[in-house]
Amino acid sequence: MKIKATLERVPGGLMLGPLLFGAALNTLDQAHLPWIESALRTLGASPLANGHYEFLRLGAVPNVASFTESLFKTGATTLIALFLLCVGSQMTVQLGARALGKGALLTGAKFAAGTAVGFALGKLSDPFHGFLGLSTLAVVAAMTNGNGGLFAALTGQYGNRSDVGALSVLSLNDGPFLTMLALGLMGEKFPIVVFLGVLTPLALGMLLGNLDDDIRLFLQPGEKLLVPFFAFALGSGMNLAVFTQDDLLLGGVTLGLMTVLVTGGAMWLALTATGFRSRLAAFAEASVAGNAAFTPAALAAVAAASDSANAAAYKSIAATATAQISIAVITTALLCPLAVTLADRWQRSHGIDGRAE
Repeated sequence: MKIKATLERVPGGLMLGPLLFGAALNTLDQAHLPWIESALRTLGASPLANGHYEFLRLGAVPNVASFTESLFKTGATTLIALFLLCVGSQMTVQLGARALGKGALLTGAKFAAGTAVGFALGKLSDPFHGFLGLSTLAVVAAMTNGNGGLFAALTGQYGNRSDVGALSVLSLNDGPFLTMLALGLMGEKFPIVVFLGVLTPLALGMLLGNLDDDIRLFLQPGEKLLVPFFAFALGSGMNLAVFTQDDLLLGGVTLGLMTVLVTGGAMWLALTATGFRSRLAAFAEASVAGNAAFTPAALAAVAAASDSANAAAYKSIAATATAQISIAVITTALLCPLAVTLADRWQRSHGIDGRAE
């Protein structure tokens, strides 16, 4: 069987295929079908706290994660961290500085574009129930937060190591921090310890790779080997059932399209203006991260704790915003590989090889 060859014919296939497979299995898990749960119970699986059984949380000991759960359900962050260490081991000091600069540029452009669109829609319509039911919260949370796993996979396949290394800075938009900052709900500065936590695996890889050529060669396969594994784990956090909710579908898909076109375009222009010949990383980062779906609930909690005048409004739209962002996550996971492939073809027609620049 030519499974790998078949996946590689699809743009970003080694990432997208496992991601969709993981999402499909998680969708079955979340459906809690009686015959599946009965089969798992017969096999001796332990029930979850809610009393249900899931494929991706197989285990025989209650409250203890199995190998299956640790690798395929909750392992995405660990696998991406190991991926960054392997990538770092292949980078010279000079390349590392270029990667950090590119990451800062992409992070700033994506944040500025997402924030501008969110506030513009909020001014032109109701900031809580605006165009297609989209709130400022949903727009800013989705458009400023990129899928690091997807970025790593796409730049690993089509870009160069400075593109992949930019993830060390891009990971700063991972979570609700920049969303809260954009909406004025977090007055303190971004904690430096979070940045250091993201940067450490890449820096350690760079140190080891530059000190010992044998270590560099040993870790080199990790640049490609880990991609399908963390992609599956990312997919296992997605539920395809959100596409069946008609009242949320249009808003979520539109949010995904805006993220790809607006933030991707802004990052492309930023890379162009600063002299980067290869600009594939712009559309590789033009996605919505899966954990952005948790931002509305987190922000609603922060608003309540800070006695915000809009605390009740944020709480009332949290569920809708979460569903719309979830749809945008899947939409961008499908569109970004296509956008990167088209950008790669355009660059090659102009004599630019993204892997060599």
